[in-house]
Amino acid sequence: MEYRILRSRRKTAALQITGEGLVVRVPVSMTDREVEAFVAGHEKWIRIHLEKAERARKNAGRPLSPAERRELARKAKEWIPQRVAYYAPLLGVDWGRITIRCQKTRWGSCSDRGNLNFNCLLMLTPPEVIDSVVVHELCHRKEMNHGKAFYGELLRVFPEYRRWNRWLKENGGAILLRAEEPLKGPR
Repeated sequence: MEYRILRSRRKTAALQITGEGLVVRVPVSMTDREVEAFVAGHEKWIRIHLEKAERARKNAGRPLSPAERRELARKAKEWIPQRVAYYAPLLGVDWGRITIRCQKTRWGSCSDRGNLNFNCLLMLTPPEVIDSVVVHELCHRKEMNHGKAFYGELLRVFPEYRRWNRWLKENGGAILLRAEEPLKGPR
């Protein structure tokens, strides 16, 4: 099995499927033999995810043009802040700045200062998916982790979260691929 090794000051090894194939991220101190053993020990996971990435590439459709990405960003700047304003009081949280970008790997994020970032590609998903990501990021205003309390709040405000998160996991890879130039696989 072919793969590319990226060594850094990280503490653990990790696997990543990209458009170029398998990337193995490892600590600088890890020997080539240890890397080979790590890869061999995860061969089933690697094969499943390489096949999944290939299916996503086939289902992705054509890449979005810069004009199409700008239009999605414009729509997201109108729609997403309204959804944040709707859900924040239900959670009893505030927020800082809202930023919309065309990202290749993330749907949203929340900084420790309360700034919210969202992917404009969310506009290619059902409204319930957008709401699930908005509520997820707003819940980080209370819990900056994915623990029991985080999911308790999330499911209290958005009981259908698991359904729409599953939709995003199943379909999101193909959507994210449309933002890439050239077309690459998911992380």
